[in-house]
Amino acid sequence: MDTGALKRRGRDPLWFAEALLEGGARILQLRHKEHYSRAVFETASAVAVLCLKAGARLIIDDRADIAALLDAGVHLGQNDLPPKLARRVLGEERILGFSTHNEQQLRDAADEPADYLAIGPVFETFSKENPDPALGLARLAAMRALTEKPLVAIGGITRGQAQAVLRAGADSIAVIGDLLPEEMTKATVRGRMEEWIALTR
Repeated sequence: MDTGALKRRGRDPLWFAEALLEGGARILQLRHKEHYSRAVFETASAVAVLCLKAGARLIIDDRADIAALLDAGVHLGQNDLPPKLARRVLGEERILGFSTHNEQQLRDAADEPADYLAIGPVFETFSKENPDPALGLARLAAMRALTEKPLVAIGGITRGQAQAVLRAGADSIAVIGDLLPEEMTKATVRGRMEEWIALTR
């Protein structure tokens, strides 16, 4: 749930979370790259309540402190708080994910207290400013052998590419753009989530 992308589409993160959860989502990540105002925190809190009621996990992007307050997991990038320090804020029980973009970062992450590693972008992506170079499927497959941790593929992945990404070694797929249908109604978002679930079972 990228707040910037949703704002551009005129949709509220809480509305979007409701639709995704109704469609069967069981892991939601709240991605907010701007200032964490009180209003944003209140929205994140409301999303956390929705996830709890639905039996879904919530992951907060970048902010271990916000994640700890909401009893959520955190996803960290290469320029965020180091995973070892974030783990001290988050505790041992909550999920901690860590982004990697090349072979060296993936190797270095072996010693980090991360529950999963994101790898990408696999394809060209438009949801990130100054993205790292796209890896492609062959490089993704080669990098799978560098870690035993679960790998979450990120970056420009659509429904048409999902099966190939999983065959290349990804354990899961993180999606932003392809969860935003052209006509954004509760029904179309639910339907898109259901399509993704069917593809990845």
